[in-house]
Amino acid sequence: MSSNKQVWRALLSVTDKSGLVDFARELAKHGIELVSTGGTAKALREAGLKVRDISELTGFPEMLDGRVKTLHPKVHGGILHIRENAQHVAAVKEHGIEPIDMVVVNLYAFEKTAARPGAKFAEVIENIDIGGPSMVRSAAKNFEDVAIVTSPADYAGLAEELGANNGSLSRETRWRLAKKAFAVTAAYDTAIANTLEQIWSPDPAEAPVQFADPATAAFPEALRVNYPLAMGLRYGENPHQKAALYADGSGTGVAGAKQLQGKELSYNNLVDLDACWELAQEFDEPGVAIIKHTNPCGAATGATVLEAYKKALAADPVSAFGGVIGINREVDEAAAEEIAKLFVEAIAAPSFTEGARARFAARKNLRLVEVNPANTPRVVKQVSGGLLLQDADHGHVAASELKIVTEREPTKDELAALLFAWRVCKHVKSNAIVYARNGQTIGVGAGQMSRVDAAKFGAMKAALPLAGCVAASDAFFPFPDGLETAVSAGATAIIQPGGSVNDYKVIAAANKLGITMVFTGMRHFRH
Repeated sequence: MSSNKQVWRALLSVTDKSGLVDFARELAKHGIELVSTGGTAKALREAGLKVRDISELTGFPEMLDGRVKTLHPKVHGGILHIRENAQHVAAVKEHGIEPIDMVVVNLYAFEKTAARPGAKFAEVIENIDIGGPSMVRSAAKNFEDVAIVTSPADYAGLAEELGANNGSLSRETRWRLAKKAFAVTAAYDTAIANTLEQIWSPDPAEAPVQFADPATAAFPEALRVNYPLAMGLRYGENPHQKAALYADGSGTGVAGAKQLQGKELSYNNLVDLDACWELAQEFDEPGVAIIKHTNPCGAATGATVLEAYKKALAADPVSAFGGVIGINREVDEAAAEEIAKLFVEAIAAPSFTEGARARFAARKNLRLVEVNPANTPRVVKQVSGGLLLQDADHGHVAASELKIVTEREPTKDELAALLFAWRVCKHVKSNAIVYARNGQTIGVGAGQMSRVDAAKFGAMKAALPLAGCVAASDAFFPFPDGLETAVSAGATAIIQPGGSVNDYKVIAAANKLGITMVFTGMRHFRH
């Protein structure tokens, strides 16, 4: 097998011209002939570099508005022939094909074009690169003789290696570049297929492209996922498990968060940060969620972040130790001063003031992350042998949508507390019962096999008085016993989906106990 291979001729054709001129100069230093196309050739000439047009190499002009320029036997033959195969060498010599030892290509900005507001359908289609991926695949397949360069991030390292090896590159480098190149074309094809699948209709071509609403679009015929590695993690849920984070590249959500300080994020940190961030986003007012093992041990709203944090902490100060915190507003110094008194692993917020960051700086291991909200229409869960895909649970109910099913109607304060408890309950593992009052959780019964046990556990966990609170149940009460348990703990109002064959018995029990109960008509199971 070949080892180091000399680069005599390089073909450059790039959309992203970052660092192009400097890299081309490095190639030229080693006597490497530069062959180029269209805008790339123009940029190189303007920089004073000697460039040979692709049409000169092929003996055929660029045509069809640039659609056909590198799709030619003299390009792909120059890339694909095996230098140590005598028949290949004879064939290219017979047909006047010149070897191409390096291909520097990055692809049309298809995704950027498709994502641009008002982009026309014809523009989207025109930005599907054909020649580029073809050259990338040809060069990557023949990595034994050809180096394929698909990212400006590789320019500096390659220039250094060429300088150290008198214009040659090692087999190890060519193999690394080839693997990266095939990943590039795979991601590109995935982006095209996923984007086109969302387009309602190709007509008219000159009209702005119309994408299907992700909330109502049909599920794809194939689930094509391509998330680049964002970072390796120390380990998974436990030290004997390996783990890594892959991100969609949008820079949103917990996967795209910017870490401001603290130890590296762990697998468990990321799972819990996602849980607390998503819960905090439920609230229109300043809201704080304190999470332990993906379940809220305290959640609250307030006039300020400081007030919301104090209320959330008061709900279960014991469980809050060592948890993570999600906040839906910028964290100021006053809030940071109070939060810094508690040992927590990580805090997620949209931003932190300079004063807050200065206050947290003393806690060197505390992880602070700034998160931009993500639009997540669907969620994926792995099962053995496959993946489950479902719509994200963005379901909400307004006060006007509630069905009052008892003789007594809720008071204004009870109604507000019920709606708050319902939003929190959506983020608690089933079976779930949440006790709340005045924008504050009082007790959370999470992940119990019995709804009665969830009601008992939530009451047992309460650090604050339960008398006069409300209770939310993520699914219906199949029998009156769950409701009776919540009422015996102190609840005067209940919110639940309804829909049990025994609803009439549960309603009768509520009336007998003199409480108010409302149905949402919506379930919030969370597994």
